[in-house]
Amino acid sequence: MRRREFVILLSGAAVAVPLAARAQQKAMPVVGFLSGTSPGPNAARVAAFHQGLGETGYVEGQNLAIEYRWAEGRYDRLPALTADLVGRKVEVIVTSGGTPVAMAAKSATSTIPIVFSVGDPVESGLVASLARRRQPDGRQHSRWRSGAQAARAAFRAGSSGQGDRPAGEPG
Repeated sequence: MRRREFVILLSGAAVAVPLAARAQQKAMPVVGFLSGTSPGPNAARVAAFHQGLGETGYVEGQNLAIEYRWAEGRYDRLPALTADLVGRKVEVIVTSGGTPVAMAAKSATSTIPIVFSVGDPVESGLVASLARRRQPDGRQHSRWRSGAQAARAAFRAGSSGQGDRPAGEPG
């Protein structure tokens, strides 16, 4: 009878250990990528975004997931696409397609950081000022100039609230 109990105990441990280890693993961070167009016209932007993520040690599918949403020129779809990303609890939303896309993201959430590139974010109403500080809505807004900068800032903003400051630089 002792041998039977030992085998049962050993079998239970063999099943329980992998399950416990899996439960302790941190979930992979998810970035939402929202575009007003289709994947084809955004290929260069997406490539630059991936390059920037890679420069900071993040690789899609390995230690980061990216949820893409494409409006395909139908801007009336932006609210639903953005709501879907918010519902999936992404860490940050990266927008591509100018002010209408960034405004759709801003309208959908006041808690998820948004990375955008527009001509004048103050004039368009996206931010109150270009000062590098937290805005009244709790998010930190900045203006990006390259895919690498946007990628680095997107993940840092979502995971630590640091924006695009290099690690260790005072806030």
